[in-house]
Amino acid sequence: MWSKRYSPDLTPPWKRSAPVPEIPAEPDLVVEEVTTGFCGAVIRCEKTAQGPTVTLEDRFGKCRVFPMEPRGFLLDGRVVTLVRPASAPPAAPARTASGSLAVPGARARVARAGRIYVEGRHDAELVERVWGDDLRVEGVVVEYLEGVDDLPSIVRSFGPGPDARLGVLVDHLVPGSKESRIAAEVTAESPHVLVVGHPYVDVWEAVKPASVGIPGWPTVPRGMDWKTGVCRGLGWPENTGAAWQRILSGVRSYKDLEPALLGRVEELIDFVTVP
Repeated sequence: MWSKRYSPDLTPPWKRSAPVPEIPAEPDLVVEEVTTGFCGAVIRCEKTAQGPTVTLEDRFGKCRVFPMEPRGFLLDGRVVTLVRPASAPPAAPARTASGSLAVPGARARVARAGRIYVEGRHDAELVERVWGDDLRVEGVVVEYLEGVDDLPSIVRSFGPGPDARLGVLVDHLVPGSKESRIAAEVTAESPHVLVVGHPYVDVWEAVKPASVGIPGWPTVPRGMDWKTGVCRGLGWPENTGAAWQRILSGVRSYKDLEPALLGRVEELIDFVTVP
């Protein structure tokens, strides 16, 4: 005698039910429950002691809960089986604009004795835009010099030491330049000072042209103020403040900056924070 548990299926093939598609019950999916004709959008799915259920809301705002039975719903007139949506994969860790792992809810650290100096306000604003979150977590303050000529006297007044390192970012730091001579002077006086720089005439150039929506940075004739020459070359109004805000608005992360600047800022942050 065949037991019910192991009895073979003797139903003729032409009488067997055809398989129906399984559809994830995603929010806002509109279906019709086959036995009641209730039509509505999926609000939520729940796991209960009697099995999974789905809540539908009709166009009048009325909600009803139905068991997620096989072949229990119609989708665009087709019989379907609703199933619970797959769990969303864990979200990737949030990152700061510099690409570092974000620390949600972290408070700004009490400022270190060490500092990072940059040449001007635009440099400081660009560093804040990309590395601001990192600097607050590390307790590093960024100040600007309004030019590099006074750097030797500023370094002497600062009095750098093992627990108060000083990092300096300089524009147009190329061999033979005034900037390179000043950098050599201040670093020779103290091992607790690091001066690095990028090759660009101004920090504007460290922003990738594509991020600003331009084909490239124009060549400015010698003797002309560089920022003014850039505005003329690009056909922008000769308002350097407005031009800078236009440039800065195109910077959303480290990906909008040239590697020649990225590496130098990271180097300074490491220098003033590593014991």
